[in-house]
Amino acid sequence: MYHKNRVDTQHTYRKSDINPTTATIKRVFDILFSVIGLWLTLPLYPLIFIAIKLDSPGPILFRQIRIGRALPDRSLIFHMMKFRTMHIDAERVTGATWATESDPRVTRIGRFLRKSRLDELPQFINVIVGDMSIIGPRPERPSFYQELENAIPYFADRTYGVRPGITGLAQINQGYDTCIEDVRSKVGFDHSYALSLSSLRMWFKMDCYIIFKTIMVMVRGHGQ
Repeated sequence: MYHKNRVDTQHTYRKSDINPTTATIKRVFDILFSVIGLWLTLPLYPLIFIAIKLDSPGPILFRQIRIGRALPDRSLIFHMMKFRTMHIDAERVTGATWATESDPRVTRIGRFLRKSRLDELPQFINVIVGDMSIIGPRPERPSFYQELENAIPYFADRTYGVRPGITGLAQINQGYDTCIEDVRSKVGFDHSYALSLSSLRMWFKMDCYIIFKTIMVMVRGHGQ
């Protein structure tokens, strides 16, 4: 059930298996990486601002409610930030809908920002304030969450004790979700990442791999 600050969920796990040392180091890494990331990408912001404003009317930034880290009896929610890639009020008539390969809601500059993943740069702020992590499961929309939880076994458990991420093992192996089956195929990746957090060594190797693959996606423009 959806509430203002949380979504009630049921989880199979009784406690998180995340190694406390790993969790602490991961959080320190998140903050340092985000601060450095914001500083390094700052010169891009004016160019992106101008491109968005010239391409279509509407705000530069887009905030959307997403499901965050899962606790034993509920999942937290937060406002995820992105550069706007869709026409304003794109879902006013249809409501929340899945993305498509040639989505008419997406602007011209929005397609470039999505393929390069540059639309997600403002999420460094979400990471700094503690809503997200650099690496973790994709944060879902409340509009789809209950349907996904009912249709996919252990779906809610993938974020138990784990903050959602800007990128992640599932995200680098598949593109954006266009249907429930896309989400279903990603759940195994999310659980594999959660298991890596039980060991500092496993987590470090996993994060290095994901960061490298994410950079390749951005450079090659293989995002959707």
